[in-house]
Amino acid sequence: MKKMKCLSALLLGALLITLHSTAQDIKLKSPDKRMEVKVQLKDGQLFYTVSYRGKVVMQPSQLGISRTDGDFYKDLKWNGNSMSARVNESYPILNGKKSTAIVSANKQLISVKNAIGDEMQVLFQVSNDGIAFRYYFPGKTTSLKYITKEHTSFHFYEGARAWLQPKTEAQSGWEHSNPSYEAHYMMDIKTGTPSPGANGWVYPAMFKYGDTWMLITEAAVGRTYCGTSLQQYSPDNEYKINFPQPAEKFTNGALNPQAVLPWESPWRVIAIGELKTIVESTLGTDLALPSTATDYSYIKPGRASWSWIMSKDDYIIFSEQKKYIDYAADMGWEYCLVDAAWDKKIGYDSIQILADYAASKKVGLILWYNSAGSWNTVKYTPKDLLLTHESRMKEFGRIHKMGIKGVKVDFFAGDGQSMMNYYQDILEDAAANQLLVNFHGATLPRGWQRTYPNLMTTEAVYGYEMITFNQKDADVAGPHMVMSAFARNAFDPMDFTPVSLYKIPGKERRTSPAFELATSVIFLSGIQHFVEGPEGMATVEPEVKKFMQQVPVTWDETIFLDGYPGKSYTVARRSGTKWYVAGINGDSTELALQLDFPFVKEAQKGQLFTMDNGVLKAKEYTSALRKGHNHFLLKPNDGFVLVFE
Repeated sequence: MKKMKCLSALLLGALLITLHSTAQDIKLKSPDKRMEVKVQLKDGQLFYTVSYRGKVVMQPSQLGISRTDGDFYKDLKWNGNSMSARVNESYPILNGKKSTAIVSANKQLISVKNAIGDEMQVLFQVSNDGIAFRYYFPGKTTSLKYITKEHTSFHFYEGARAWLQPKTEAQSGWEHSNPSYEAHYMMDIKTGTPSPGANGWVYPAMFKYGDTWMLITEAAVGRTYCGTSLQQYSPDNEYKINFPQPAEKFTNGALNPQAVLPWESPWRVIAIGELKTIVESTLGTDLALPSTATDYSYIKPGRASWSWIMSKDDYIIFSEQKKYIDYAADMGWEYCLVDAAWDKKIGYDSIQILADYAASKKVGLILWYNSAGSWNTVKYTPKDLLLTHESRMKEFGRIHKMGIKGVKVDFFAGDGQSMMNYYQDILEDAAANQLLVNFHGATLPRGWQRTYPNLMTTEAVYGYEMITFNQKDADVAGPHMVMSAFARNAFDPMDFTPVSLYKIPGKERRTSPAFELATSVIFLSGIQHFVEGPEGMATVEPEVKKFMQQVPVTWDETIFLDGYPGKSYTVARRSGTKWYVAGINGDSTELALQLDFPFVKEAQKGQLFTMDNGVLKAKEYTSALRKGHNHFLLKPNDGFVLVFE
């Protein structure tokens, strides 16, 4: 994977062959004609406008780049555009909402020149579920070029609403470990509301104008760009691209984009349509760089037991980890995660014993690592072992020989270009040693699970560990988990670490066991690390335990049924011939659902998991094919799961 070819750059070159001069604007529609982007050069500046179903939903928004050697934002001249071309392709997803994604879109390239005659190209792609664009600088140089600012904006109309997560300040928080994309969402706020901190807002960022929903993210962040976010302030409802803060980089590494020519940016992605369109969209991986991996034999998604979430640091000891290996084996789960400080509290020799024991039980071990470096003061070990290619290969080779199946790497510095390269360095060296990867205290993956299929999951969310730490977080867990499903988990795997069925030590859980069970289906993660431990699992009904033994983590098909960000979420997912329907109500009022199940036959028997006098139980359920005749009444912070075979 190390020297991945820049396929999109080659594509741009192919489109450029057909470049010709036209009027200084283009209009590009989606295959179904409902989506349109208009690109226009006006007074020397480049703008795009987005329409959906004949209505303008995003007013003229800016395009452009500033480099130290030239400005590509003002005083531009139209250099021509290609003819539109059709994209028809499909690709497999090992780790997502469907097993095969089908891409149908129209693409078109425009070219402009700046005041000194240097060229910038912008490639647009419009599909039935949204639009995307990226910048490309042709030519060939040996000296680095430096981008100082990206002028891309997303300009909403007055009256639009937003659902956004603030990006925490670099080197703030516990042991200076931020930013880690871990904060509660600010939901249904007026566009233009400033972020509470200078680091702005993270992706995916959700907006609503009239009846149209828009979800903004980025994809195909390779090695020549930083990760970006949205700026803190958005006057006149115009959100602009934000570069990382100075501390968000590898020690002595690059912060903002720098590269030689030819050079391309990540895709700027806007999923657009009804909520159903957003939830079912695969734009975040459609536009990611394809994988060049040839060996997929070791890449096995699955479920994992994990002692730390309930018993914390003091129980990263041999006997506890052996107990959790036995627990995983009893549950039929594929993995057991051994968390921080295992090297000191257990040691490599005893980890080898545990790995052999786990293998005899058909369970694979995953080991925790500290990303280390100068970007925080976290003291947990192992640390300082992943900072160079040589030390990574030595350590990864060692644990691979021990039979370890994956690594969880924690506490990264953020989104600078050198840090984005560090993530990818780890993924590539892990793949060379047939190791799966889970990033914690980390950035949003932005489609990396397609580029690097050994990336199983990433935290990048204010997850369940915070519910176990603070009652105030447990109090708002319901709406937060609903919102995380809509935004954070829209395109990328999310290691929220869900499902507490019994109790959380020292905290009062507000969500019902049925709500918790439903998140095992709603949340998407290549390895699903479950909260519930063996003591809690021993308290549940036999049918509930059987469900947890069998619930999939990979899906062939996804259908959104009902919901609203921060309030409720109901989805149907298919794995093989089984359909799982899961719903959660995170609102403070009862929710009456009237659902259609077109994917099953009328009067088909299913198994319904729901609360009965305070106990999570399984009941028989018979489907109704008539529209809206499947009725469910959910109390606040309640949920259900329905399984059809």
